[in-house]
Amino acid sequence: MAKGLVIVESPAKAKTIQKYLGKGFTVEASLGHVKDLPKSTLGVDIDNDFDTEYIVIPGKEKVLAKLKKLALGMDHIYLAPDPDREGEAIAAHLAEELGDGSKSKKRKKKGDENGNRIQRVTFNEITQRAVKEAFEHPRDIDRALVDAQQARRVLDRLVGYQVSPLLWDKVRRGLSAGRVQTVALRLIVEREREIKAFEKKEYWTIDANLAAPKPPAFDARFVGKNEEKVEVTNGEDAEKIRAALEGANWLVRTVDRKERRRNATPPFTTSKLQQDSSRKLRFSVKRTMMIAQRLYEGVELGEEGLVGLITYMRTDSTRVSNEALAEVREYISSQYGKEYLPESANTFKSKKGAQEAHEAIRPTSAMRHPDQIKQYLKEDEFKVYKLIWQRFVASQIAPAVFDQTTVDIDAKSKDATFWFRVTGSVLKFDGFLKVYEESKEGKDDDDEELKHKLPPLEPGQKLTLKSLNPEQHFTEPPPRYNEASLVKELEERGIGRPSTYSAILSTIQERQYVQKLGGKFSPTEIGLVVTDLLVENFRDIFDIQYTAKLEEQLDEVEDGKEKWTDALDEFYKKFAKDLRYAEKHMENVKRMEKPTDEKCERCGSPLVIKWGKHGSFYACSSYDKENKDSCNFTKENPINLPDLDSADVQGTTQEEYCENCGRVMVLKRGRFGQFMACTGYPDCKTTRRLDQGKRVPDIPLDEPCPKCGRNLMIRHGRFGEFTACSGYPECKYVKQNFIGVKCTLCADGELVEKKARKGNTFYGCSNYPNCKFTAAHKPIAEKCPSCGNDFLVEKFLKSGPVIACPNKECEYERPAPELATAAGATVEAEA
Repeated sequence: MAKGLVIVESPAKAKTIQKYLGKGFTVEASLGHVKDLPKSTLGVDIDNDFDTEYIVIPGKEKVLAKLKKLALGMDHIYLAPDPDREGEAIAAHLAEELGDGSKSKKRKKKGDENGNRIQRVTFNEITQRAVKEAFEHPRDIDRALVDAQQARRVLDRLVGYQVSPLLWDKVRRGLSAGRVQTVALRLIVEREREIKAFEKKEYWTIDANLAAPKPPAFDARFVGKNEEKVEVTNGEDAEKIRAALEGANWLVRTVDRKERRRNATPPFTTSKLQQDSSRKLRFSVKRTMMIAQRLYEGVELGEEGLVGLITYMRTDSTRVSNEALAEVREYISSQYGKEYLPESANTFKSKKGAQEAHEAIRPTSAMRHPDQIKQYLKEDEFKVYKLIWQRFVASQIAPAVFDQTTVDIDAKSKDATFWFRVTGSVLKFDGFLKVYEESKEGKDDDDEELKHKLPPLEPGQKLTLKSLNPEQHFTEPPPRYNEASLVKELEERGIGRPSTYSAILSTIQERQYVQKLGGKFSPTEIGLVVTDLLVENFRDIFDIQYTAKLEEQLDEVEDGKEKWTDALDEFYKKFAKDLRYAEKHMENVKRMEKPTDEKCERCGSPLVIKWGKHGSFYACSSYDKENKDSCNFTKENPINLPDLDSADVQGTTQEEYCENCGRVMVLKRGRFGQFMACTGYPDCKTTRRLDQGKRVPDIPLDEPCPKCGRNLMIRHGRFGEFTACSGYPECKYVKQNFIGVKCTLCADGELVEKKARKGNTFYGCSNYPNCKFTAAHKPIAEKCPSCGNDFLVEKFLKSGPVIACPNKECEYERPAPELATAAGATVEAEA
């Protein structure tokens, strides 16, 4: 019997496929990519038609050696990574490395009828039928797909390796720029500025609570006067209308009844799964894709063994195979009845450029109801599988039917006729809603209509006014993006592709370009600075429309319509021009000195805003490096405090949900300060530092601000708690916690109690960053009687508190029971 080596990316996938192929095959995992561009160099020869230098990824040598050894004794080598660009690139690199692994030309001929020993197999689902069918129809590696992946990889390398050093030079080391991540960050920054610049406008609604001869009473809303629509923009106009309606006669003018159908939504594409999982399950995009990967690769189902439960989860197609359609229609007919089954299968149009060779995300068998396999799945796996199963089954059910009634009402007064309207909907046939309803960002007209329950009404019918309710409103700014709405925006604008959204969202958070407030993205100070510099200096490359156009070009490379090097050449001409401009004109933020209206608390000179490795800070303008006696006062700049008057103020007080399991997160205190933790502990051990997301409420104090007289508040910044004026941003006073000890290093500054990033307390000089003195324990102004060190420190040991010398070569130490008394008093006061 001919022997075959099958190579996939992951061990889990290998285990499932091995079960279906049996003893004639050996299935091994490459553990992802085996080759990539080198990290130490650009790896792209721009002048030589973008020739690339791919190397074996450090650490993958043993994996490749094992695969080469196995390949020596095999008649066939089947490359079975995922059916997408990345999978095709992995297959191509494996083929390059294993291409010389045949024992002889004679053995090579033992391959398939075309003489090819190394072949590619792909399948959209890991089931016995799909896997065996794929191995019956192996193919050559698709060079167009490989070129499309290579084009994207080279583009990202060119931008990352040539723009990031500019940011290191002009802002700070460790920053990065990305072709798509920067555009995603730009969307968040522009939305934030839109919110800040928003001017709210007043408007009024006037609702009439009316009763007909039969119940129930209902509310109708003012539309206009004498057949013309009228907007009520102030309370004075609202009062005039209310007064004019006193004693008016209320009559039904028209009643319009019609049947309205709501069609089922298509089965999931990648982006739609990410959005629905975010809204319904509170899972992050990254978490959703990790769970979907497990469901695709295979889960143990008792006696049935390893089973792939869903189709491939990276897709932008809504196509469904004929076999799957026949199965789900059979299920709907048997479980819900003939009235729920459309005459023919529902079909959906995929977006432009979708990969129709792929299918939508669906269960591998509609007959496998979530409840039947719940006992075998982890909690998060069950939730995601149920979501996918419900959406797919619902997509093939008949439309929901509503009876919609729109009623126009006249309120006739002495001088005019006022026009009111109400629309109500009643669900007549639930259709696909019996199984699933798509999530939404907020309430819409459909929700409003379903709220209104109307009595029987006919034209000319008299109504009785029960109450008239004018209400003031203000227009609201657009909301900040959350994960679901940002993915939706990226997809609608054609930025990136579904398979990249998870990485984009993770990167901008890991780089601390954005933070999450109540689950919504807000740019950090560094995010604002980087965006402004890049957008100003690279006007083509980080333009939203250009990025979308480039994605379309790369899709054409994938379809074989354009050479990948031609697409890169066109891009690089624009990029090189922008790069030369940026190298000459990009502002050096490190040397920034912005004047302010603030005064130095020490010498009275104006303060300026400077840039340090942790962001901007206030510094005295009279500081002179050459003059040791010049004032070196600095203080934190609380610029990163969010604007609490924004549209998302309510988001900061809403419950936060665990991105791993969806349970509520709660605030806890540990040895490094406060942190958020999942209530699912010990099953779920998710935690998050406070500087990674939800804002901690400020704590008002009775202490007045020495600058403006308003109360001080304990606020929470990137490095823990600090005390600042409640009048921010008008008053930017930040209190330094002086401990009454002079700095022994510079002999000029005062020692200050500070908080580190992890929340632990330390002591530093008020002259930082010019003086780098720090101490982990609280210094006291007392010389060491043993070695003469300038100060001693307070320590709290297991044996009790002591006063000790910080000099490591000195062993001076004395008990300090008074510290224990003071600490006890503090705990008692806090209790």
